[in-house]
Amino acid sequence: MADIVLNVEVREQTGTGAARAVRREGKVPGVLYGGDKDPVAISVAANEFRKALYTGKLLGHLVTLKYGQETQPVIAKAIDMHPVTDEPWHFDLYRVDEHQQIKISVPVHFTNHDASPGLKRGGTLNVVRHEVELSCPADAIPEELVHDLSGLEIGDTIRISSIKLPKGVSPTVDRDFVIATVAGTSAQAAQDAAADADAASAASAASETEG
Repeated sequence: MADIVLNVEVREQTGTGAARAVRREGKVPGVLYGGDKDPVAISVAANEFRKALYTGKLLGHLVTLKYGQETQPVIAKAIDMHPVTDEPWHFDLYRVDEHQQIKISVPVHFTNHDASPGLKRGGTLNVVRHEVELSCPADAIPEELVHDLSGLEIGDTIRISSIKLPKGVSPTVDRDFVIATVAGTSAQAAQDAAADADAASAASAASETEG
């Protein structure tokens, strides 16, 4: 089960004015959706919510919602932050069963940049998808998808098939889509063209000498 527990209160009033009143009380307003039940307006103490958020295991993870003696596994799918203070402003939780198959976006990260010959030669990593939507059990959501850049040259393409997914996890898009590419700069392309021309000239000169 989830490590994070959110102690929530049910809000009787909804709307902008009610949300402001909740924030003045030192709480973060939110809404609980999903399942076969109606949406419920809820709130969580701001300090408790910040603590859960800063663990990095709140958004997009299975957590436990607690209301009195009742508990419910939920997924935190959206958290709005204040544009100035960067404090949590509103959140959305979705009801799930612990082993339910769900769809959720997971971030993609890349390792060993220094081990990529293409990047060493001045190429750039062009990330097409920073997140990938996956179908997975609610209690087995991957923290991240990781791809090793070792050995990649300019022109190489990273596709979803290049990333090993955990058992029971699959992309929601049924094709081998591109995650990222190693692209060359125009300066690098000019250098490569010049090097190819020099090599061709050297080969031609050698051939004439042999002739």
